[in-house]
Amino acid sequence: MNTAGNSTPLSLGNVRMNQTTPETYSGSERAVECDQMRREVLAGLAQPEKFLPSKYLYDARGAKLFERICELDEYYVTRVETAILREHASQMAERLGPGALVIEPGSGSGIKTRMLLEALRDPAGYVPVDISCEQLYDYANGLRADYPELDVRPLCADFTDDLDVPETQRAASRRVVYFPGSTIGNFSDENAIELLRRMRDLTGDNGAVLIGVDLKKDRALLEAAYDDSEGLSAAFALNVLERLNRELAADFDLDEFSYLSSYSEQAGRIEMYIVSERQQRVCVAGKTIELRAGERIRTEYSRKFSID
Repeated sequence: MNTAGNSTPLSLGNVRMNQTTPETYSGSERAVECDQMRREVLAGLAQPEKFLPSKYLYDARGAKLFERICELDEYYVTRVETAILREHASQMAERLGPGALVIEPGSGSGIKTRMLLEALRDPAGYVPVDISCEQLYDYANGLRADYPELDVRPLCADFTDDLDVPETQRAASRRVVYFPGSTIGNFSDENAIELLRRMRDLTGDNGAVLIGVDLKKDRALLEAAYDDSEGLSAAFALNVLERLNRELAADFDLDEFSYLSSYSEQAGRIEMYIVSERQQRVCVAGKTIELRAGERIRTEYSRKFSID
């Protein structure tokens, strides 16, 4: 897409790249992913204030539910950011320059990514990074089919760890981390700072980070966006329990849990929880977890920022 609004597709490079064989999700990758989930989920549920890492919301069903949430009138975030990209993608591309290697942590469905890639001049390649290998490879293979001139190098990894970025066939003029969607708001201050430091190390002295953040706004607007009238936000949050039942041999009864979301003025963030409706015990990966009636399990933060 170009910002002038005509339908002529933009070139993604003058040289047609030889593509690697489309990736498939291997059994060893599934085993590593499952072991990491087990360790992180049990660690979160062992805390005095229990939590589940938000990245585990995004299995195949969770990703589809989130895409539906993004289409709701109440969920302004995607709509507003897409409008910003439509208006300013060419300016962003100009600032990033020709021959850039774009690295996208948590790549998702990639609608906004395509808008940036199509505005860039002769990108050296694109590295989507995601912990969900199956979804990642499906996305990467779809991009290769749509953009055969783009060197797509998916990296199945937790983007909060150090990343070993794959080499592209052409040397890049610079590395660019693209981090849209206000995902930075899902992190605590300490973890957000650490993530930004990792990005700086990843891109190097000549690199850049193109990042999206959501600004503070009316409380009612914020709370409606994260607890919609159709119940998709609740279904999205509770789906993580279904995933734990399936992948970690847990025994959550979803009828015994509810969803709670509210905006904290003091912290400047939406806080999202799964709430135990009664005192109960659940088993997760062979471990027994005690839950009080009304006890909350945090699934996600969404921090809102001021310009300062």
